[in-house]
Amino acid sequence: MFERIDTVCLTVHNVEEASDWYQALGFNLVFKGQGHHVFTIGNSPTPLTIAEGNISSPANTTHPIFFTKDIKDTYEKLKEKGVEVSELEDVGDVTFFDFYDPDKNKLQVCHFE
Repeated sequence: MFERIDTVCLTVHNVEEASDWYQALGFNLVFKGQGHHVFTIGNSPTPLTIAEGNISSPANTTHPIFFTKDIKDTYEKLKEKGVEVSELEDVGDVTFFDFYDPDKNKLQVCHFE
């Protein structure tokens, strides 16, 4: 169902300003998406994603994002297991959805080509 942890995501007020700050620290900007930027850090295989949003909302806390080859299948399997899931969203460059553990911790699954 899951292939790997794709990234760890932090919510920021302003993605452009935050991106400049992370780049000044030596993070390497590798992708700019709609409202989010992705960075590599040194030799780590797991990148950092910053996404613009409301950081005061509990739904926008730091969370892991898992990658799957078949997001619709993963979505259905989690629903069949009784896992709470959000709507499946397609923002052009990535398709994703949130899901929640029994303590209401947010996790996310994505797929991109």
